[in-house]
Amino acid sequence: MMINRSKLVEYCDELLQTSLFKDYCPNGLQIEGGDSINKIVSGVTASQALIDAAIEQQADVILVHHGFFWKGENAVLTGIKKRRIKSLLEHDINLLAYHLPLDAHKILGNNAQLAAKLSLTIEAYFSGNDIAVLGQVKPQSGHAFKTQLQTVLGREPLHVEAARNISKVALCTGAAQGYIEQAIDLGVDAFISGEISENTWHIAKENKVHYFAAGHHATERYGVQALGAHLAEQFSLEHQFIDIFNPV
Repeated sequence: MMINRSKLVEYCDELLQTSLFKDYCPNGLQIEGGDSINKIVSGVTASQALIDAAIEQQADVILVHHGFFWKGENAVLTGIKKRRIKSLLEHDINLLAYHLPLDAHKILGNNAQLAAKLSLTIEAYFSGNDIAVLGQVKPQSGHAFKTQLQTVLGREPLHVEAARNISKVALCTGAAQGYIEQAIDLGVDAFISGEISENTWHIAKENKVHYFAAGHHATERYGVQALGAHLAEQFSLEHQFIDIFNPV
């Protein structure tokens, strides 16, 4: 089944409530391709490798979390930016990107999806855009929780250990290590994010809480998969998630 591009974009924008977010990039349609959509390829980042894979799969849309046109970047279309956009235009492929709106969605979002995979019962949301989640897991040791996180993500997280069991957990995927102090103020035993900064180690250690840096890419694979699967079901489209390796 086919759907018109404008209808698909309008549906996504409304579903993810993009108008409510002040983001670092434009959300929604970033590169215009063909009008008729049958196949969606989703991935974390609109890298050349993902674009090449989508071309091979004859996709009409590439759906990503990390797209183009970030605030503060050089706007000149040279180098890799030129090559990426040239590939999309030559093959008439639409690029759809959703950043903070995809982090925040309470069902399809990166944080909600990762929480579900960790059997984390969400009780509240926090941070400036209410994208970070707070909840409970079955009480367990830090080692046991690390093992579970590693099993879910398929990679070993960096673990700042603490001498306490874990039951109250906050998480925010990607580069959200800056929320650790908000999480600590909420009384957590552990905070999970994608990345870690130099001072994150000391903040966690001195506050005696566990911190898990589980990978920016690894923690943000699930929102685009969930959104792509939802769109495929809603509009009888083809969808394929392509995971381009990134150890960060």
